[in-house]
Amino acid sequence: MYIIGKSVYRKEAVDKVTGEAIYTNDIQSPGMLHARMLLSPYAHARIISINTEKAWKIPGVRAILAGERFPLTGEEIRDRPPIAVDKVRYFGETVALVVADNPVQAKRASELIEVVYEPLPVVNSPTEAMQANAPLVHENIESYEKVERVNPEPNTNIANRTKIRKGNIQKGWSESDVTVEGTVSFSPSDHAAMETRCSIAEIRQDGYVVITTSSQAPFMVKKLINLYFGIDTGKVIVNTPLVGGGYGGKAAVQLEILAFLASRAVGGKKVKLFNTREEDLVTSPCHIGLDAKIKLGCTRNGYLKAAEILYLFDGGAYSDKAVDVSRAGAVDCTGPYHIENVWCDSLCIYTNHPYASPFRGFSHSELLFAFERTMDMLAQKLGLDPLELRRKNAILPGHTTPTQVRLNTSNLGNLPACIDRLKEIMKWEEGQRSIQPDGLIRAKGICCIWKTSTIDTDSSSGVILTFNPDGSVNLISGVVEIGTGTKTILAQILSERLKMPIELIHVRMKVNTQTTPEHWKTVASRGTYMAGRAVLEAAEDAVEQIKKVAACVLHGAVSDLEVAGGRVFLKDEPSTGIELKDVVYGYTYPNGNTIGGQVIGRGTYTLRRMTYLDPQTGEGRPGPEWTVGAQGVEVEFNKRDFTYKIIRAVSVIDIGKVINEKAAQGQVMGAMAMGLCFGGRESFVFDEQGRVLNAQFRTYRPLRYGENPEYVVSFVETPQIDAPYGARGVGEHGLIGMPAALGNALSIAAEVNLNQLPLIPELIWRAKKGNQHALI
Repeated sequence: MYIIGKSVYRKEAVDKVTGEAIYTNDIQSPGMLHARMLLSPYAHARIISINTEKAWKIPGVRAILAGERFPLTGEEIRDRPPIAVDKVRYFGETVALVVADNPVQAKRASELIEVVYEPLPVVNSPTEAMQANAPLVHENIESYEKVERVNPEPNTNIANRTKIRKGNIQKGWSESDVTVEGTVSFSPSDHAAMETRCSIAEIRQDGYVVITTSSQAPFMVKKLINLYFGIDTGKVIVNTPLVGGGYGGKAAVQLEILAFLASRAVGGKKVKLFNTREEDLVTSPCHIGLDAKIKLGCTRNGYLKAAEILYLFDGGAYSDKAVDVSRAGAVDCTGPYHIENVWCDSLCIYTNHPYASPFRGFSHSELLFAFERTMDMLAQKLGLDPLELRRKNAILPGHTTPTQVRLNTSNLGNLPACIDRLKEIMKWEEGQRSIQPDGLIRAKGICCIWKTSTIDTDSSSGVILTFNPDGSVNLISGVVEIGTGTKTILAQILSERLKMPIELIHVRMKVNTQTTPEHWKTVASRGTYMAGRAVLEAAEDAVEQIKKVAACVLHGAVSDLEVAGGRVFLKDEPSTGIELKDVVYGYTYPNGNTIGGQVIGRGTYTLRRMTYLDPQTGEGRPGPEWTVGAQGVEVEFNKRDFTYKIIRAVSVIDIGKVINEKAAQGQVMGAMAMGLCFGGRESFVFDEQGRVLNAQFRTYRPLRYGENPEYVVSFVETPQIDAPYGARGVGEHGLIGMPAALGNALSIAAEVNLNQLPLIPELIWRAKKGNQHALI
């Protein structure tokens, strides 16, 4: 291949490493006003009164928004007021918004707003929310506007229930000789993106609303501003520059709405609203939590026959994207295993926690921790090698998913090959647990992964190519550059098709919804697949235009021509041709006659044959393909003080086809680090009143520099036929098995089942020794 498979520098790399890259909060303009929020100190309380008198006395204050009823918001269920009214439902919820000449004035004024609360009983976990006497987070959920196929259950804390009914569960139990049950739980946590969220809004005198935002979904911002406030979509312009990480958290729409309301309150002036790190942790959407129960049944020799699953996803105070996340959890509920009889209920539950948004993996790291921990428990009960148990149950072409999609080599890949490669890399034959000379325990844990992308059935992506007089190309796509390098991948795809040096492909990084073709959202590892297909279609359109002009010049048929290497030439006589630069702006004959004009290629791609899920059985086609893989973690555990060190983490993923080796490895390694953080240390700590106690990086602790293990990444290549050059997206897959593999390794090391996250030494101590201590 010309450039596919090669490592090339990212198009935005120089700007980033030199500090020239512009992010939303870098944007300043004369006369810009600033907004700051007042946040709730309670997780659940009635608002008795709000007094803004002292706040208005601060010089520079232009507007205070508090106690007003604005349209309810939410993508699936419109259940969330942009600014709390009547009551607050989570610690950190926005209670008031102050607009002032500078952020210091706005912050000072917000601190002087006096709010009287009446605390209410708190729902502090999904399990609590399901109790018969649990307080209701929303008393009248049936009254909210909602989209079809979402069904909140009145007089409960259930925002939605997704059912999977495959086969006959009773038949499965009757065929099972051995059963095992696992229960897992973990609290919500944060995305901890490097860039905190920021939005700038302006309402121009001609009625145009211009929003600049650090978002993964600028086109969804445009859609929702229209939906909530009735502004024509053509008059809503959303700009998104480079985004400093999102991981799903910036797919939700929150600050954009507040910035719009702030601008409207001051006559349309430009207003910036940004989150401090502490605000980003608690007031904006978070990473979902989960309580789960899994029961598995198998034959004596370890073939799975039945799975009964209950997932209670902690959607927090408002449903927003949590309904979608819980639905995705149902779709792939069993992990990558062949099980003919499946019963699963996946619920989105209201609690008094910060509300949830997507997180890298979209429910899969959560469900796989639950399922893979139970698989290890089953292997232990059977006395089987956990790797062998997984291999004999690995899902294969010809099998069906929980939603009853028939799989093939193209839409699935090769899981046994991933398992075999993992076994080799981890030197599995040397044993899973050993005692070192210094008394430390070495242990290995493994898991299998899979994921499809459960997104809107009409999701689409568009690309425009405009040629320059020198023969170079401008590539314009609605994909947001959030750190994944996707726009460089798109340039490689175009470079391969045109056989053109990638240096001659200029990629527009900024997204402007008025001039950039739409890409649904930059989520779900869909950038390479969907935008890549659009690039190829746009390239074909451009090539056809180029050939038509060149055919006139060369006196040949269009079908006889080839475009490559900056030229258009005869296939059978390559020396006969013309330079691309002489065609792409039209060709001018010696006498001045001109034919053609600027070549502008356009391409779109819409997901095909996607369907909604049947509400009773879950049958349907939720995604185009399933990417599979196998992962492992090796730890060194100190049984005296329950501390541990992660020595090595391994990922083997069927990537279809590697487009950019270094970029793919970097994506997977970064995701692995996130997965180990999620599994090993990251979590909100809530008190009995539902308050977040660790809303700062001193106490909410991701991996620090120097704490990372050795990362090993290996790829299997089973091409996906309908994908660009066979490539599968892998932006999330390095993460989704890491918590499970870590949990399995530490369970082997400590010789106790560890079914909670994060896996900190105290948790291991409690699981191992807790029953010996009266205070525990």
